[in-house]
Amino acid sequence: MYWNQKAECMPRDELRELQLERLKQTVSRVYHDVPHYRRQFQEIGVRPEDINSLEDLRLLPFTTKQDLRDNYPYDMFAVPLSEVVRIHASSGTTGKPTVVGYTRRDLATWAELMARALVCGGASRQDVIQNAFGYGLFTGGLGIHYGAECLGASVIPISGGNTKRQVMIMKDFGTTVLTCTPSYALHIAEVMAEMGVKPEETKLRCGIFGAEPWSENMRRNLEAKLGIDAYDIYGLSEVIGPGVAMECQGKHGLHIFEDHFIAEIIDPQTGEPVAPGEPGELVITTITKEAFPLIRYRTRDVTAMIEGECPNCGRTHMRIGRITGRTDDMLIIRGVNVFPSQVESVLLSIGYTEPQYLLIVDREGNLDTLEIQVEVSSQFFSDKVRGLEELEAVIRREIESTLGISAKVRLVEPKTIQRSEGKAVRVVDRRQI
Repeated sequence: MYWNQKAECMPRDELRELQLERLKQTVSRVYHDVPHYRRQFQEIGVRPEDINSLEDLRLLPFTTKQDLRDNYPYDMFAVPLSEVVRIHASSGTTGKPTVVGYTRRDLATWAELMARALVCGGASRQDVIQNAFGYGLFTGGLGIHYGAECLGASVIPISGGNTKRQVMIMKDFGTTVLTCTPSYALHIAEVMAEMGVKPEETKLRCGIFGAEPWSENMRRNLEAKLGIDAYDIYGLSEVIGPGVAMECQGKHGLHIFEDHFIAEIIDPQTGEPVAPGEPGELVITTITKEAFPLIRYRTRDVTAMIEGECPNCGRTHMRIGRITGRTDDMLIIRGVNVFPSQVESVLLSIGYTEPQYLLIVDREGNLDTLEIQVEVSSQFFSDKVRGLEELEAVIRREIESTLGISAKVRLVEPKTIQRSEGKAVRVVDRRQI
């Protein structure tokens, strides 16, 4: 099932021709309308007429989050503010917020892409979509909202929080599709169980989750607890918001909507492309945005390109694997690269634990230490102490085997680790480096 079959199933040759045409237009526009890009291009001696193939994209410099902060708030816009009808921004928790603008056409494009994404995950205009992504400056809530309206589905704009009310509305309003972060979906499942509401008492059949890395084991956990099919959606505010890429119902990689974005996977250290299948940093160039076009934006998200045609849906757009982490939240512990999603995958593969965990990194003398706190299922926690000790030993062994470093494992009671209504906090780094 497609929303825009002509675009989504376009032959690869035609798609590349379209990408090149739109890339050349975008490069010309940013050169003439965005002083930051003109300066950068002039510094390396590149002009728009030098871009004659998709491979020439590599002649252009990367754009980083620092570039956006240096041009805060509006200096990266390619249109006058009078043409901008919507402004979103990041939280700014690690510095100045990054500010993005949208023209009316940008909003129409975003709604079209989100409608595509929802259909890709099996939604239709017959669905009731409970949108528990946050509304506001964050792009998640409004992105899903306008896509659902474009699709013609019934959208419940409930945002995050007030979880018991979420469950009541889910049951009473006949919600069929839930959209939120995977960690919040897990919390909803817990509260649902506490309220004595069984998944079969709802009409919920599908969940579309994103805005934070999550593992295949987390997918299986959510599907079992909520009685749904769970799909991964990808996007980021700087690029457009949710709707950059989406899993189809085959659940074998996320299709990037390449008629609007050109994706590269690079080695984050060298900036050079990596081979298909090799993990690297996702870099995106927007080729249809008017207000806030981006050239080779380094997302910091780590993924890998999946080679070959999709065996499930007939869409021709390239696929990427699920996001496994971010280069800037990758932990380096005793010289080893560690992503929280790796730990999550190990914990959920062992069983007897809940998908609620916290990594605490510290330093004793000159040695980094890693403590993994993980909640044990209530049934197992009431078991004998020896059973808990054995479980700790199994987790320690599997973590060391997977990550290549030792870790202290601390099993904690159910409901000990703080829940999130948005993006989950998985790491506390106490090192003074």
